[in-house]
Amino acid sequence: MPSTKLTDFGLYFITDGRLTKKSVIDDVKSAIKGGVKIIQYREKGASTKQMIEEAMIIKGLCKKSNVLFLINDRVDVALAVDAGGVHLGSSDMPYETARKLLGKTKVIGLSAETEEIALRNEKIGADYTGIGPIFSTDTKKDAKPPIGLEPISELKKKLTIPFVAIGGISEANLDEVLNAGASNVAMISAIVAKDDVEHSARGIIEKIRLRNSNF
Repeated sequence: MPSTKLTDFGLYFITDGRLTKKSVIDDVKSAIKGGVKIIQYREKGASTKQMIEEAMIIKGLCKKSNVLFLINDRVDVALAVDAGGVHLGSSDMPYETARKLLGKTKVIGLSAETEEIALRNEKIGADYTGIGPIFSTDTKKDAKPPIGLEPISELKKKLTIPFVAIGGISEANLDEVLNAGASNVAMISAIVAKDDVEHSARGIIEKIRLRNSNF
């Protein structure tokens, strides 16, 4: 576990160079200005060289603003840039192996497609878990069928680590997700595909804050 227990953070910002109208670095700068407190660097089509170069820049930006910086999937890249941690999917490196490599203080988040997997993730030591896809999504090509809102309500009662609702969440259905009990949400295309990432992030963070007493 990290030295400081991870708490709810509201908007979970994920980069996507395929969707941005500017650049990944510009999006990160804007997201931080908008109030984001956690950023996941997720660039599936990038080379390892590009990932390390961009991740080093993002790490510097995050450090200046006390923002938690995570790398998606790639434990090697996280180690190379000394990121704050990683997010691992079901087909990525096993949690136990990643923990041995990264050490006790780094944050490790795990994906979950069901309530049972999310609870298992907490049991084995994950610092947070994603849950989804809540709705249908085109952002992740290999996404499983949508699981709906019910798991959110159940996990709100059962989990003690933060969980992030992800998958197909937009401004149009955000209220439904928050009403179901989510304190943390990931929205990718609904933010990075916009002309003003800072404004979009700030508006979503404020909406989450107004609906949750945790912030």
